[in-house]
Amino acid sequence: MKRALLALTAAAALTGTFPAAGEVTLHIASPMTPPAWALLEQELLKANSAACERFYENYVDARGYLLHVPRWGGNDGPDDAIEVFYNWTLLYALGGKDSLLEMFRKALDGHILQYSELKTTKTDLGKDGAYFEEFITSFDWFHTGEGLRGFFFQGLADPKDEKLIRRMKRFAGLYMNEDPEAPNYDPKHRIIRSLFTGSKGPLLRKATPYDWAGDPISGRFHLLHNPAGRTRMLDFMSNYSKMLGHFAEYYDVVGDHHLNLAATILPINAYMLTGEKKYRDWVLEYVNAWKERTEANGGNIPSNIGLNGRIGGEHGGRWYKGVYGWNFTVFDGELGEIAHRNYLTAGSWPGFANALLLTGDQSYVGVLRRQMDNIYAQKKVENGRTLLPQMFGDPRGYKFTGREEWYHYTPHTFPDRLTEIYLWSMDRKDLERVPIEGWIGFLEGRDPDYPVKALEQEFEELRRAVERIRTDPTTPTTRLADWLLAMSPAQTDALTNLMLGGYFPRGRIWMLHSRFRYFDPVRRRAGPPESFGALVEKLAADSATVTFVNTDPVHPIDVIVQAGGYAEHHFVSARLDGKEIPIDHPYLTVRLEPGCGARVVFTMKRYANQPTLVQPWDRGWMAKQ
Repeated sequence: MKRALLALTAAAALTGTFPAAGEVTLHIASPMTPPAWALLEQELLKANSAACERFYENYVDARGYLLHVPRWGGNDGPDDAIEVFYNWTLLYALGGKDSLLEMFRKALDGHILQYSELKTTKTDLGKDGAYFEEFITSFDWFHTGEGLRGFFFQGLADPKDEKLIRRMKRFAGLYMNEDPEAPNYDPKHRIIRSLFTGSKGPLLRKATPYDWAGDPISGRFHLLHNPAGRTRMLDFMSNYSKMLGHFAEYYDVVGDHHLNLAATILPINAYMLTGEKKYRDWVLEYVNAWKERTEANGGNIPSNIGLNGRIGGEHGGRWYKGVYGWNFTVFDGELGEIAHRNYLTAGSWPGFANALLLTGDQSYVGVLRRQMDNIYAQKKVENGRTLLPQMFGDPRGYKFTGREEWYHYTPHTFPDRLTEIYLWSMDRKDLERVPIEGWIGFLEGRDPDYPVKALEQEFEELRRAVERIRTDPTTPTTRLADWLLAMSPAQTDALTNLMLGGYFPRGRIWMLHSRFRYFDPVRRRAGPPESFGALVEKLAADSATVTFVNTDPVHPIDVIVQAGGYAEHHFVSARLDGKEIPIDHPYLTVRLEPGCGARVVFTMKRYANQPTLVQPWDRGWMAKQ
């Protein structure tokens, strides 16, 4: 039955056979005094937009170039330079100003040109430019993904942008072997062939510290990735050896890696922009390969798949090896101490969640749940604190002595990752491991004041970011790219929680998983009208409760409400003023009379439709492409 529903709704989504959004309308005419949370939402959107304009004026020139000293590298390289705009397109889709999209487009074009001009001497990866054909030549997906976050969200803002569509298709094709110069993917073994990939293909040799750290430069600079602290300038040449020391043991990159699952974000976006089935097929082919290997590995997601397609194939069957893998315990020459850096969740969580979006198949969430089960099975309780292992393998890392064990126990209990598992499954058993606090506590009815407190905190974070801009001691010739990460002012976490019922943890998920999204049918753009407020109050497996309000006492407004960030969910009905109203649609129109609002309880089917970025009024447009 579920497969039949998916097939039916997928066909409807891609052919535009659903009725127009205006055919299903909720009319809200009950007076409501503007709630504090609604006024704060609106003011935060305005303040965010103004602060981003200030940032852009200070740090971007007429060409769209970021005013800094460009470098190749993992500490302050291309990804950091464009990452400063990471959520501007999301802010636009939440209802921010039109200028946000204009600034992002200009900054992205300028960034690509600026780093295409950057040439390296110490690593051949950037000898002809850090970018080739508008994409990084070869780097790891932890950093590449960070730099692409704003680009990933651009489809939420304007999915008909021809340059966006062209780029997304071409970038996705880099992982589908559509570019003969970039054979990143091995279809026989269903692997991405290296941790380092890009527009020049996979790196099939051991990486060097120069591949990671780039070239030396002369001068004194402000660097965010600076062990001495943000307040101190450092002489680059005297610290360059330490930077190389940071990456001294970052050499085992050959073979597939769980970080590469993040690469699925490109083809799933290409699919949602175009409806071309090949992108969907590739994502599922690749994620299913990882699913099978994880099951064969006792539920532990491997951090190395050999070029022969075998688990641990580059390390004698040791599934936990490789840079950023389970056993990546290294001596950090920059810090002068041992460091443990297992980046398990950074790629695997987005990858399996993308397969869930495409299929509605909860077994993909099951992979992540079982991984957490395996980790929690090793827990220790000391002095009342739960400690979990963060690593597996030989505790001495690359100095392998034959020991294999769970190690590096810390109080980090993966709350963000567990919250995602719960929100994707909506299984109350998954909630048992999630801290019932903050936004989750609010959804569980424990903190009714949370929305106002969270929005006020976002205002404080915004104020601090603008203050850092105002007092910034750097100049274009003394700042490196990562310095500006602390200056980018946009605050979107609370707005995403409260307005959309969506969740962005601090730990790098680059897709919008939410229950709702809004569109302005008058201005024909993503984001609701300016006087609209929304508060998602409760989420359940088959329902969602949300309050809508129009704070304008003079004019009525219409807003299109979509089920899910990508219309992947489906409205069954709505309960309003004691009446059950049938919907049977992925979106509907809500008309709010002046100064009116109401609480609406939606009955929903989650993951019932194929995800799409096509906006409601253009549902027939995709079928013509």
